[in-house]
Amino acid sequence: MADLHVHPDRLEIHLTPAEKVLAFKREDLVIDRDAIKSVAITEDPWIWIRGIRAPGAAVPLTLSVGTWKFHGGKDFLVIKGKQRPAVVIDLEGSEYSRVIVSTTHAARLIEALRVDVSEIPADGEIID
Repeated sequence: MADLHVHPDRLEIHLTPAEKVLAFKREDLVIDRDAIKSVAITEDPWIWIRGIRAPGAAVPLTLSVGTWKFHGGKDFLVIKGKQRPAVVIDLEGSEYSRVIVSTTHAARLIEALRVDVSEIPADGEIID
């Protein structure tokens, strides 16, 4: 499962080697904190998926990893399993319009993103 690291200026989503292969992505995802418009926790991330997979991998209601393109842009997904909550991150001025990541530490991630940036250690906070 992807590791999430919150830094004062960015959120890093470190993909596993398997996730990189499934997503056709060589690099980890780095999101500028200034680009984050909103963050929400969902118990059903599958209803948030929009558009078509391009490129990525999907097994309905089991796994969605990669880029999904839709009329207004593209989203990046790392959704696994049916019983795991996910964080929905809406972005502005970024490569992706939305990032959805399954994590057992969704509430902790939301809390870390809300913290004043001066309170986050320089080396970041590891969430997952």
